Amino acid sequence: MFAAGLETVKNVHHGWAWVVILANGLAGLWALGGHWVTGLRSRALWWFIGAAEVAVFIQVSLGAFLVGHFKVKLPQFHAFYGFVAIIAVAVIYSYRHQMRHRLYFLYGFGSLFVMGLGIRAMLIAAAS
Repeated sequence: MFAAGLETVKNVHHGWAWVVILANGLAGLWALGGHWVTGLRSRALWWFIGAAEVAVFIQVSLGAFLVGHFKVKLPQFHAFYGFVAIIAVAVIYSYRHQMRHRLYFLYGFGSLFVMGLGIRAMLIAAAS
C-alpha cells in the first residue's frame, strides 16, 4: 500500500511538472502578446496566469509531500528551484502596482522565468 501511494504521488508530481511548465510558458507568451495586441488583453488572461501560478504551489506541495511523508531523496538543487519559483511568483505579484505601466511585461517575462525554473528543476531530476 505504501509503495503504491508513493508511485502515485511521484507520477502526479512528474506529470504536473509539465502542467507548470506549459501553463507558465503560455501565460508568459500571452501576456507579452497582450503588451502589443490589445485584443489579447482580457480577464481570461489574468485567470490563466492565476491558474499557472497556483500550479506552481501545487507542484511544490506535491514535492514537499514526497519528501516529508515518503522520505524521497532529492537531487541537489531540485527543491531550490521549486522554492525559487514560489518566491518569483510572490515577487511578481508584489510588484504589480509599481509596474502597472508595464504590467504585461512583468507577468510575461515573470511567467517565462517561472517556466525556466520548472524546466531546470525537471532537467536536474532527470539527470539524477
